[in-house]
Amino acid sequence: MATDYDAPRKTDDELSEDSIEELKNRRVDKRSSSVDVDETEQAEGFELPGADLSGEELSVRVLPRQADEFTCSQCFLVHHRSQLASDKAGVLVCRDCAA
Repeated sequence: MATDYDAPRKTDDELSEDSIEELKNRRVDKRSSSVDVDETEQAEGFELPGADLSGEELSVRVLPRQADEFTCSQCFLVHHRSQLASDKAGVLVCRDCAA
C-alpha cells in the first residue's frame, strides 16, 4: 500500500477521538473492496503434470549431434567437446558427471 508522507497526520488527540463505529465502518469498506476471483477460471490456466499432450506438435528444430559434440555416457546429454572430462575406452564423461 502506498503511503503519502506529505499528507497531514493526525495528532494523538484526534486518533483517540475516532469512534469504534467509524473504525468498524472502515474495516467493512476495506473488505468490500476486495476483488472476487472465480476459481474455475483461474484453474483453467494451470497445466497439470501427466496431461495428455498427444495433440501437441513440437515447434523446435532438432539437429543431429555435430562433429564437435559428444554424448555423456552417464547423464546422456549432448555436450560440446570442451566439456569432455574423460575418454576411457570410448566411454565419454562430461565435466559435470566427473565432478
